[in-house]
Amino acid sequence: MHLKPKLLVSAAETVTAGDPTFAGPLAGVALNLAVYHIVEEEIKSQIDEAIYEDQVGMMEMVLDIDEITSEMKDVRGE
Repeated sequence: MHLKPKLLVSAAETVTAGDPTFAGPLAGVALNLAVYHIVEEEIKSQIDEAIYEDQVGMMEMVLDIDEITSEMKDVRGE
């Protein structure tokens, strides 16, 4: 099972701008972290190809990489 883009954005925004529900420990705490998904080229290129293929390769085949990349760029303000 993989996260849908809305859930990815929610998780990314939580560690960037703080918990939007104001219910958790990050309520109102903006960490301003640059959030990336492992399938984005900036991260993928830093991982040994054999390890990436073994650990992420199958998942990558069913994910919409372009949509994930676009959503993460939006969260990062790019």
